[in-house]
Amino acid sequence: MKTTDITIKIESSLAREAKQYATQQGVTLSHLVAEQLELLVRNGRDYVAVRKHALFQLRKGFDLGWEKPASRVGLHDRTSQR
Repeated sequence: MKTTDITIKIESSLAREAKQYATQQGVTLSHLVAEQLELLVRNGRDYVAVRKHALFQLRKGFDLGWEKPASRVGLHDRTSQR
């Protein structure tokens, strides 16, 4: 896999704590940041796909099994609902 170097600017205290955290996890800070960025991007892609599917389902509609009454009287007939 081809990698690219990037530069980010963060507060020095955060950088120090992040380096300590990465060391405790047994990884480099670069690996830790790359892993978190990958999670953010993947979650964003997953959200877009799920949202697209949900909107498609809403546009398609859901079959609730309702049938239009034959007449206005049938619409107001409550005896069939008992």
